[in-house]
Amino acid sequence: MAKTNPRTKARLRRKMHIRKSVRGSTLRPRLTVFRSANHIYAQIINDETGTTLVSASSKSPEFAKAKGHKGNKEFASKVGELLAKKAIAAGVESIAFDRNGFLYHGRVQALADAAREAGLKF
Repeated sequence: MAKTNPRTKARLRRKMHIRKSVRGSTLRPRLTVFRSANHIYAQIINDETGTTLVSASSKSPEFAKAKGHKGNKEFASKVGELLAKKAIAAGVESIAFDRNGFLYHGRVQALADAAREAGLKF
């Protein structure tokens, strides 16, 4: 195993613990979130077929002309709204939330709250 940052190792350990119980299905796909220092990414996945149904990130074309730092709560909220709109258009209304080992705080919480307000059911 390659040398890894201890924080990353701890997050991956938490991620595996969470993924034991959170599964995405056709009726209730999984919303997974990844945050880096500069961006936030979210996708809705059907684990039964292994396909990504909808995705959005702070790197999406909708935010290409936006100025400023894209790794903050403001952009996380915008990504959550965009993801919810795309999901509802694709026929997804209810999801299982996978925080991917990150704390449910800050940007992850902002994304989830914005998606909830835009119409997704957790």
